[in-house]
Amino acid sequence: MHHPGPPRFISVGESVELAPRNPIPDASYHWSVADAPAESDFDANNELPVGTPAGYPDSESEEGGPVVHFHPDVSGTYVVELDAPDRTYELTVRVFPDERRDAQFSVAAEDLPLPESKLNDTQISVSGPFNNHLMATKRPRRIDNDYVLNVQLLPGKHTAAFSVGDDLAEGVRTSVDVDGPGRPRIRLDAAVDNEEVVVTATPKSAPDSEFSDTDLPVEFYLDGRDDLGEDKVNIDGRELRVSVDVLPHRARIHAVTAGERRSISDTVVLDATGSESVAVTRPNDPPAWAETPTVYEIFVRSFAGETLPTTFAEIERRIEYLESLDVDCLWLTPMLASPTTHGYHITDYFDTASDLGSREAFESLVERCHEADIKVVFDLVINHTSRDHPAFQMHAAGVEEYADHFRRVDADRNVVDVEWAEIREEGGDVPEYYFNWARIPNLNYDSLAVRRWMLNVVDEWAGIVDGFRCDVAWGVSHAFWKEVRDRAPDDFLFLDETIPRDAAYHEGEFHMHYDTTLYETLCDIGKGKKPADAILDALDDATRTGFPDSAVHLRYVENHDEDRYIDECDEASLRAAAAATFTVPGAPMIYYGQERGVPEQRGPMRWHDGDADLTAFHRALTSLRAETLTLREGSVEAVNYDVAIGDEKADADAVTAYARADEHGRYVVVLNFADDPATVSLDEDVESTDLLSGESVVAGNGLNVVDAVVLRAA
Repeated sequence: MHHPGPPRFISVGESVELAPRNPIPDASYHWSVADAPAESDFDANNELPVGTPAGYPDSESEEGGPVVHFHPDVSGTYVVELDAPDRTYELTVRVFPDERRDAQFSVAAEDLPLPESKLNDTQISVSGPFNNHLMATKRPRRIDNDYVLNVQLLPGKHTAAFSVGDDLAEGVRTSVDVDGPGRPRIRLDAAVDNEEVVVTATPKSAPDSEFSDTDLPVEFYLDGRDDLGEDKVNIDGRELRVSVDVLPHRARIHAVTAGERRSISDTVVLDATGSESVAVTRPNDPPAWAETPTVYEIFVRSFAGETLPTTFAEIERRIEYLESLDVDCLWLTPMLASPTTHGYHITDYFDTASDLGSREAFESLVERCHEADIKVVFDLVINHTSRDHPAFQMHAAGVEEYADHFRRVDADRNVVDVEWAEIREEGGDVPEYYFNWARIPNLNYDSLAVRRWMLNVVDEWAGIVDGFRCDVAWGVSHAFWKEVRDRAPDDFLFLDETIPRDAAYHEGEFHMHYDTTLYETLCDIGKGKKPADAILDALDDATRTGFPDSAVHLRYVENHDEDRYIDECDEASLRAAAAATFTVPGAPMIYYGQERGVPEQRGPMRWHDGDADLTAFHRALTSLRAETLTLREGSVEAVNYDVAIGDEKADADAVTAYARADEHGRYVVVLNFADDPATVSLDEDVESTDLLSGESVVAGNGLNVVDAVVLRAA
């Protein structure tokens, strides 16, 4: 079955990738428009051209093709058709009005790392999430003493780098805040009522919207993959009803809402398991085991320490250490064949790295983790390959079968000192890569052969591990991630690396997301750039940006791509920051060595000379969270407090307090990011014993807070 998947929801100004599922690389597929709004320039039966994704420069296109990037021109509902070898399929594309607003990035000439006399003769790239970090695609204009780039962006904060001479090392970062409301949200639930299934939609407006919850409309959509026609359902406002006796074996119901902006959609799946029995699942929700797990990330080639080479067997011998930390989920950086220490340059997707061990040794490690009730997630790296991968070598050497496997761009987009084979003579094109990553060219997902190849990779490993952390998730299309999700087991976890996080990747794609907002906030607090109270604002950001309440956010203070928090800030603020990640909702993560005081980003684990007190502190955090349901599932509430730290008012900004509460209890968390202890007075009664240390923290009329305390409400 080549059906392209669920209905799609986008806005004018965005594109939607249309591709057959389960592709046969040498088969014939063609797309056309079956229906379009009256105001659209697309007429019925228009064949859709091959195009390029949003954010890429325009390029010449040829008619037809198996993968197209559809750019609707007006809002409304479109129906597109896929003519596949087995049959013709229809897909609904609901398009909302353009949500972008005019914005401008700007950097003063004097802030650029080049003398004024040389600037006029030097090219400058502007890159960021808004153009997929592609260099040499956007050039600023000089206006008076500033270099500016006018763009259209969604409401929110956006960043960009102005790179002099197209050199990222000579880049100046800047940001712009675009006014406007956040996204509304919607949730679907379903239940059987008198031989009918009732699907109920609950929309919620954005915090800064002019729409109330009751003002928001609801639109229901059926899924073209299911044998359930619109004549079989009854829609009344926020309810959809369907008789149990007309349900097919499986029916997927989707819904979306819109105020000033659109929501991401939500979905319920109805499985008819008997004449009167219907199982209801919500595929956007995480697996039960991944709702609030403690995650431990290992940079695989550094975990065994200073002298022993790290192998799967050596990691397996150290699982008892992870058990002592109450770890629920182990994240391994890439362990497939690669010529690099970090492993992100894959040379064989179907074999493990020889220095780490055999596939059998890897499976033994996974089995040992499962015996310890620890799930295993590994890095899925499918945006790019190593340029040493045979597929890229065949591509570069002109082997016809590999001609379409990698994306190509004009030679003037080359910003690295590589004399690619194709540009030794004038003109030509070069492999596409993000940033200055010349050693990892981007795969071309417009190729059915590439899609088939990567789906085979997913199938190869999804039955062995419990989830994927998807590297450069923002570089791979939404359509492909949706297909990958549908292929994986029901209890499989998908964690995205999308920086900044984007709720669109939660729509039938990923369950868990990097919390870039909290990470950046904790860094700023540790450096004295923000008050500690900003933590609660950072938590609220997920709602503003449109994530549903069930989305899981990975809370971290460092990882393999970021500097060590203890090096960037200090140990006092590290303790408070780590405590924050373990006392707010989500999935707290420890990056190996964080708890041992490892100063290098990817340095060897400090086993014999690690910081024992810091380890004990982390162990207390993980243990308390494991045994205290409220710290995992309770609400977060601000708590009023007063603080005294010497005579410096600035130090008071290093303290914050909040409560976690539910039917199981109420707990107050107080954090101190400062070097000196703080005396904190709370506006509510609490017990005197700190649940982390087991000691009384009462000091006169207040509480003595060195780094973090957790107190049960009196």
